[in-house]
Amino acid sequence: MATSYRVNAATGTHRGDREYQQDQLVLLPHPRAKRCLMGVVADGMGGRSGGRMAADQVVLTARQAFERYAPGSDDAVAVLKQVAEEAHTVIRLTAVAAEMEPHSTFAGFILNPEGDCHWAHSGDSRIYHFHSNVLVKRTKDHSYVQTLVDKGEMTELQARDHPQSNILLSCLGAEDAPQINTFTTRDLRVGDSLMCCSDGLWHYFTDEELGSTLATLPPREAAEFLITKARQRGQGRGDNISIIVLRLEPSETQMKATTFEMPSIASIKSGR
Repeated sequence: MATSYRVNAATGTHRGDREYQQDQLVLLPHPRAKRCLMGVVADGMGGRSGGRMAADQVVLTARQAFERYAPGSDDAVAVLKQVAEEAHTVIRLTAVAAEMEPHSTFAGFILNPEGDCHWAHSGDSRIYHFHSNVLVKRTKDHSYVQTLVDKGEMTELQARDHPQSNILLSCLGAEDAPQINTFTTRDLRVGDSLMCCSDGLWHYFTDEELGSTLATLPPREAAEFLITKARQRGQGRGDNISIIVLRLEPSETQMKATTFEMPSIASIKSGR
């Protein structure tokens, strides 16, 4: 990809119709390397305190790992897997000590200065890559309904509305070691968008709707629109929502810098 670009980014969270917020997200510029950043979404489960604790641990582990990360020499995929594995271990130890059953999904990516992007996930929080409005790649959920889709027993649309769509086959903090899938792309181009979100958002949209929104609106407006629309479609039963949106844009005067709009949706962040 061209080396002359800037990143326009936005984040947003909403409690939905739940009594408490168990989602956590973070979007971090690298402390030493320009145009390098990490994004993570963690959807906590296991009761009010347990789920939030698990999601907090994922974000804390990610922050610590990214502080140590050296672009150009460290393996980004290995770092993301390490975040998931270390967070899983700590969550399990905390569960034993506190007699709780905290769990969390994990979806994380690292965008390097050269434009290569790496991601890892466990559970049903997702990462999407769109070129303009066309879906290039997205993560595949570790869920019961995804296995039915893979077998051809139902469509993606049917899976989305299935009564057992919330049953996960893998996540952090479970008794079994988490399944962690990874992906690397070096084909990001100006005009591409990345979105990382919890199921409280993607559950209400088709891939085509997401692509159209990300191609049409700037990241901040896209995140705000998607949260608002998810709230409407949830009809009073909406889950917690977390979303990170990035768009690669032409660099103004070819400045090699990263532009953030964070926090981007303060007007509805943490609202009902």
